[in-house]
Amino acid sequence: MKAFIFPGQGCQKEGMGHDLYEKFPEARTIFENANDILGRKITDVMFYGTELELMETKNTQPSVFLYEVALATTQHELCPNVVAGHSLGEFAALVIAGAITFEDGLNLVLNRAIIGQKACEKVETGMGAIIGLSDEYVAKRIKEIWDESGEPIYFANYNGPGQVVITGSRKGVRLACKAFKDEGAKKAVPLPIGGSFHSPYMNEAKEELGEIIRKIKFSEPSIPIYQCVDAKPHTNPDEIKNNLIKHITHPVLWTNMVHNMINDGVVEFYEVGTDDTLTKIVARMYPEKTIKQLLEIDTYNNIITNYKKN
Repeated sequence: MKAFIFPGQGCQKEGMGHDLYEKFPEARTIFENANDILGRKITDVMFYGTELELMETKNTQPSVFLYEVALATTQHELCPNVVAGHSLGEFAALVIAGAITFEDGLNLVLNRAIIGQKACEKVETGMGAIIGLSDEYVAKRIKEIWDESGEPIYFANYNGPGQVVITGSRKGVRLACKAFKDEGAKKAVPLPIGGSFHSPYMNEAKEELGEIIRKIKFSEPSIPIYQCVDAKPHTNPDEIKNNLIKHITHPVLWTNMVHNMINDGVVEFYEVGTDDTLTKIVARMYPEKTIKQLLEIDTYNNIITNYKKN
């Protein structure tokens, strides 16, 4: 079985999608459709904009979503049996699986960005990457640090064994990163992200975005989608919709998603993104499997970076 895996926010890059637009008519149609829906040329930002422009809330998430959908659409000979997306990547996965339309997906992503940004501006919050400590140890210590300081700290992403992202108050995240660095973490650093995504700080955003999601028609996907909130494959439209509503306040269970895909028979993973973030994570977890990265400059022949270990 083959899986298409879609990374989340953070993989945006200057010039992203330009080669797809030039080489593939179907990708060009998707990009122009997005320009019409948004009422502005998001493609100008993607193809010619600076890194700072791509980092603007109104640009980042739509650009990543649009790129991933366009790239996946050009893969005519490589068909996935399942899909999975990391955080924002779940929206592209839903479109490729046929659970929602491209138009609805793009509107959801734009609203997610704007609503999430509003929530972030109300409280000083942040996120931090912790590498090299067990999930159990991190869980125990963030509770202790929270109790000692009164600063809320949560898990945001379970990215792989010994690789997590924490979130919470900005002070709490800084205290935790300092403690973990002193306690032997390979890496414990605050991330350049203003916000506390995938945490209870997003409850208000969850309610607002949930109202929008409830109005959208969800269809039975053509292939199962593994969702972030429970790491399980879903084909029931109501389950998919309810999980997407929970998505904004719930941690991303990527580690379990990968384990479950492997246990269900996936032997080949293809990352649909601009870099190899998920490719490296999956390769570390299952070096014996075939893990590859789709690259827009190579899509004619599907010749891609191969992380299979011999």
